Amino acid sequence: MTEQSAWSFADDRGRLAVAGRRPARVLAYVQAGATLWDYGIRPEGIFGSGHDGAEPDRAKTGTLPLDSVDSVDYRGAGDDLDVDTLLRGRPDLVVAVSYGHGQLYGLDPDTAKHLEGSVPVVVIDVGQARTLDRVAERFAELARSLGGAPVAGAAEELDAARERLRAAPGEPRVLALSPAGQAEAYAARPQMWPELRVLAELGITMVSPPAGAGVNWATVDWRTAAALEPDVVLTDVRSHAIPLDEVAAPAWEPARRHARTVPWNPEPLCSPQAHARFLALVADAVEGAGG
Repeated sequence: MTEQSAWSFADDRGRLAVAGRRPARVLAYVQAGATLWDYGIRPEGIFGSGHDGAEPDRAKTGTLPLDSVDSVDYRGAGDDLDVDTLLRGRPDLVVAVSYGHGQLYGLDPDTAKHLEGSVPVVVIDVGQARTLDRVAERFAELARSLGGAPVAGAAEELDAARERLRAAPGEPRVLALSPAGQAEAYAARPQMWPELRVLAELGITMVSPPAGAGVNWATVDWRTAAALEPDVVLTDVRSHAIPLDEVAAPAWEPARRHARTVPWNPEPLCSPQAHARFLALVADAVEGAGG
């Protein structure tokens, strides 16, 4: 496909986005933009969700050039986003994500509707029904259609990280959580998160919180979290989660002393090199805990 030829891409809603030529000015949800950047596609702008603020969340942006002269324009997030703001840089394609049902995550439905009336939109489903491999495959397909290519050696790095986890000694217990405050945390139900299911498939013992309310997360106090006896804690490092090392709850202190911690972004980049980096960090922790 040449840059001058017609371009099309069937997204995960079953809708076909079309353009007279391959899009060159891409606006993307931050997770999508950071993933595409790993394939050499530089978005002209990114936007966040209602969890984000006036500045981009560095836990989500990967290696996007945010501080260079040729930096990526951050449009904002949540209620600050309207169609005029999103179209400020005159994008010729918008790449969004969905957690099922085709709704554009981070955008008001009315804003999304008017946006789609102005510019082609591609939606990639990153929801719990998808495997991480399938999400990564879809981003790779989109990147290739836009002229991108994977980084040399990234697939081999990912395979090596997977093998390290398969060969990890012992059976260290891994808990994923998002600190909510000094009184409680949100403990992830690992079967509901594609990247956590990958860890389980590689033989890692993923700890589940007690059954009860909450589909993706269980709200637990720190005593309950500590009682799960984690050897490794994957801690949410997005900007709206408090840092785990700021939790001063006495009930959590035994777990703090014992467990190794790994930074975790529950909105992961879906490129091979980003996935490899995450798995390698987990491998470092479980090897240290189980050795």
